[in-house]
Amino acid sequence: MRLLKRYLRPLVKDMAIGLGMKALAALMVLLLPYLLAYVIDTIVPMKDMRLILAFGIGMIVISVIGWIFDIRANRIASRVARDAIVRIRHDLFDKTIRLSCRRADEFTIPSLESRLTSDTYHVHRMIGMIQRMGVRAPILLLGGIGVTLLMEPVLALVMIATLPLITVLVVVKATRGIPMFTRVQKAQDRMISVVRENAQGVRVIKALSKADHEKRRYEKVNTELVEEELRANSRMAAINPLMNLLMNLGLVGVILVGAWRVSGGLSETGKIIAFTNYFTIITNAMMSISRIFVMLSKGLASADRIEEVLQTEDEMKIIPSEPAATDAIIEFDHVSFSYLGVRDNVQDISFRLKEGQTLGIIGATGSGKTTILQLLLRFYDADSGTIRIHGQDIRSLDPKQLRQQTGIVMQNDFIFQDTVRENIAFGRYADEALLQEATQIAQASFIDQLCGRYDYRLNSKGTNLSGGQRQRIFLSRAFLNNPKILLLDDSSSALDYQTDARLRQAIGTHFAHTAKIIVAQRVSSIMHADEILLLDHGRIVARGTHEQLMNTSEVYASISDSQMGGALLE
Repeated sequence: MRLLKRYLRPLVKDMAIGLGMKALAALMVLLLPYLLAYVIDTIVPMKDMRLILAFGIGMIVISVIGWIFDIRANRIASRVARDAIVRIRHDLFDKTIRLSCRRADEFTIPSLESRLTSDTYHVHRMIGMIQRMGVRAPILLLGGIGVTLLMEPVLALVMIATLPLITVLVVVKATRGIPMFTRVQKAQDRMISVVRENAQGVRVIKALSKADHEKRRYEKVNTELVEEELRANSRMAAINPLMNLLMNLGLVGVILVGAWRVSGGLSETGKIIAFTNYFTIITNAMMSISRIFVMLSKGLASADRIEEVLQTEDEMKIIPSEPAATDAIIEFDHVSFSYLGVRDNVQDISFRLKEGQTLGIIGATGSGKTTILQLLLRFYDADSGTIRIHGQDIRSLDPKQLRQQTGIVMQNDFIFQDTVRENIAFGRYADEALLQEATQIAQASFIDQLCGRYDYRLNSKGTNLSGGQRQRIFLSRAFLNNPKILLLDDSSSALDYQTDARLRQAIGTHFAHTAKIIVAQRVSSIMHADEILLLDHGRIVARGTHEQLMNTSEVYASISDSQMGGALLE
């Protein structure tokens, strides 16, 4: 409920106007049966056609006014729900993209996607429903009961006898609905996860002929979702039939008692007709209230999931510290880190990188190479040790400023469904000269052959480019605006050796004063580095220049020999 209070508070004025119109419309609905009873029992026996006609016109005018108020109120309700959900989606998306990697891992990406889509949709419907029926239904219910008590207390008591049972039914079912719909949303998260993985890996699935396996996997999570939805909806769906049964029993009782009272001269025909109208109004109001409870169950469950993300505290806080005097651009001082807190993914990592120097990192898959870069960008905080940039602890730096001075190519980088220009610029200023410079360094001359050059539109994930072309787009993005720190994570694995050699030469020329860290599988990509780290299971097992490692590390020498036959050629 805190979520709704926070986002509906700025819209209170509009809501008050809309709810006021709804209340007036509801009162006019309650007035019509009363007037009808008065006309039948009092005006018709007078046989005054002008008076009958006047009352008829008056009832039509009241109906039209109520109809207009209803339409206006519904439009206001739609606008309020729209404005509130726009702000909720905006803040939720903003929070999602600012979550630390650790927090995002805890929520999982499919769950965050579900909260941004289906959960916000449920909250949107709930806000609209509350405004459209939250005032109208109670007024019709309570007002209808009040008027019937004034008109025919005996008949009203017959009807009211069923209301406690209906109220208990609605409350019990509604309170059980929130946890059930929460489980439904979690099951939907699991299904979205499978769909997302299959959409991303569809080519691999086809290549390995695993479509049937993935189909069975999807059927499993889909069945779980269906079962949870069936369990929740079947329980909630029982409300309406049971309410209908109780209300119909009450209506039968009203008709029987009403007929007996009319035949005994204790009541009038007009009042009985009006009473049946009020009974219908009250019945519809109760049905509306039951629908509100069902919608509230879904909406509040979704609101709780959204609030959970919005209220998540970011553990990546800025911690002030005094800078240390140093000539190093980047410094790792006995850094250790674990993703899950069970086993260190990197352990006791130390190195210093000065202006213009290049650090090469090589090792087997899972040895911790990428983790070092993620710590340097402060996607995660180190469990122990210190990382410094220009002598200042990175925990004391604004992460945005830290990353703005860094150019990076990630191992699993991403191309968006947009032009080449936008994929390289990525929201930064980039005129033709800057684009040309960045693409020349990245050896991306293929862009000149594309239709429209920088305005050539790329598919999502760059499926209309080759692997090497995609990597050169990533490199161009990293080189734009001459970063002070350059991080390249397996950025040339799809390039041929000749292009890779030209790329290394261009980087050395254009980024002579930039601190560079190159993570690679190829020895040729890092052999000219000022220092090379050989990692194994998160530890540095050898370090030095290429020549030193060839003489001191059997593992490094073996890697070099297996790749190039002992002769690394340019």
